[in-house]
Amino acid sequence: MVRRADHVVLPGVGAFADCMRGLNDVPGMQEALKEAVLGRGVPFLGICVGMQLMAERGFEHGLAQGLGWIPGDVVPLAPTDAALKVPHMGWNNLVMLRGDHPVLAGLPESMHGYFVHSYQLQCADPGHRLATVDYGGDVTAVIGRDNLIGTQFHPEKSQAAGLHLIANFLGWRP
Repeated sequence: MVRRADHVVLPGVGAFADCMRGLNDVPGMQEALKEAVLGRGVPFLGICVGMQLMAERGFEHGLAQGLGWIPGDVVPLAPTDAALKVPHMGWNNLVMLRGDHPVLAGLPESMHGYFVHSYQLQCADPGHRLATVDYGGDVTAVIGRDNLIGTQFHPEKSQAAGLHLIANFLGWRP
């Protein structure tokens, strides 16, 4: 199915290593993803851990290799404000760094996103960061390059703005 898809969504709930293991346990899945997404340029959306898996490595419960599509590491959240709890759960305003991306078109400048995570993607190339959120420091909220986009927040739980983002993704032809 992945090989014939015109869009690919990789959701994620759970730990980085467990989700990566789940992908690896499906024979041919990584190859099919690589062929479709990197080879044919099929639009790809990673959500939450699905976004994190786009990184090179994750450090949740030990070291695990990711898909390696976005240079960087997934590391624990470390808010500078001791009053902020981990996991980060709830609504936060996104700060758009590059609102020119077609999947982000028409979204409010201060879009609310619903977050549930304890780890964050630290991009090696700041140009891959499309939006951030302040959670006791600057946290990557949206990443992208070429035909790839990922959200740390859950657009499917982020009301009208999240549904708008999903609609933009489904209409995206990079």
